Amino acid sequence: MRARAATSLARSGAGALVLALALAACSSDDGPDGASDDATLSVVASTNVWGDVVRQVGGDLVEVTSVVDDPSVDPHSFEANARVELAMSRADLVVVNGGGYDDFASQLLDALDQAPPVVVAVDSHAADDAHADESPEATPAEDTHAEDTHAEETHAEETHAEDGHAHGEGNEHVWYDLPTVEAVALDVADELAALAPEHAAQLRANADAFVGRLAELEQRAARLAEEHGGAEVLATEPVPLFLVEAAGLVDRTPPQFSAAVEEETDVPPAAMSEMLDLVSSPQVAFLVYNEQTTGPQTDQVLEAAQAGRLPVVDVTETLPEGEDYVSWMAGNLDAFAQALA
Repeated sequence: MRARAATSLARSGAGALVLALALAACSSDDGPDGASDDATLSVVASTNVWGDVVRQVGGDLVEVTSVVDDPSVDPHSFEANARVELAMSRADLVVVNGGGYDDFASQLLDALDQAPPVVVAVDSHAADDAHADESPEATPAEDTHAEDTHAEETHAEETHAEDGHAHGEGNEHVWYDLPTVEAVALDVADELAALAPEHAAQLRANADAFVGRLAELEQRAARLAEEHGGAEVLATEPVPLFLVEAAGLVDRTPPQFSAAVEEETDVPPAAMSEMLDLVSSPQVAFLVYNEQTTGPQTDQVLEAAQAGRLPVVDVTETLPEGEDYVSWMAGNLDAFAQALA
C-alpha cells in the first residue's frame, strides 16, 4: 500500500552515507573545529520533525542529527545500520517518537551497552493527557488513583469504539498534537539542562519561547473550531487527526479504510465503496491527503475528490524542506481554513 516503502531501503542507504560523513566530520578532534564540537551537545532525533523541536530548544548548544529526513522514506520500515547505531551511541541525548512509529530507534537503543538519555514523544503525550485529566479534587490515595486510571482507560476505549479511528492512545502520529509537542520541548529542555546545567536558564527560555509560538497555533486552531466546528472531513490516513480534532473538525473516514491503509493491506470493497460515496457527499468539507502514504486505493480516492471538486488538503509526515515545525503546522491550519472558506 505504501509507495514510499518500496524505496525506503535504497533511500536509507543514501541517508546512512550522508550520516556517516556527518559523523566523520563531527568526530574529528583535530584543530579548532574539534574543540568547538566539544562545546556542544550531540542529539540524535529519529525524524527531522523532532530534530527541529530539539533545535528550537537547544539553539547553538546542540548539534542535531535527524536520522529520517527524506519524505520518501517511511520511518515504519526504515532499516538502520551500524553507522546510525554509532551516532546514537555517541549521542548525549536521543529523541524518538515511539508508539511503533520508529522501531528502528528503539531496537538500536536496546542494543547499546550504555544508552544515552531518551525522550519518547508518545510517553510525553501520555503524561500530558494524564496531567490534563487530573481533577482539582484528586487525592493521593491509591484507590482514587486506580479509579482515575481505570476511568481514563475506559474513556479511551469508549472513544475509540465510538468512531473507530486511530487517535488518542492508538495514534502514534503525536507530532500533529500541539500539546504533546509542547511537552516534548519541555522534556528536551530538562534533559539538556541536566547535561549542561550552566545553560539551564537559556534552555528553559528557548523552550518557553517555542511553547509560546505553539500556543499561537493552538489559538488559531481554536478559532477554526469556533467558526467551523463540526464540519466533516475525510483522510486517506490518520496521520493529521490530532490537528483535525483541535480545529473542531469531525473525521468521517470509514474505520476499515483507515485500518487497511495503516496496515498496508487492501481496503475491503465495502469500506472503499463507503469512502467513495462520502467523497461525493455534500456534507464533507474536504479530503486530507497524506502525500507520503500513497497507493492505488488512496489515489482512487484522490482522483474521485478532484473529479467531484472536493477540496484537497495535502499533508506530510516529515518536515518539508525550508520549513520549521511552527511554519509547517501554520501552513496546515491555513490550508484547513482555505478549504473551509
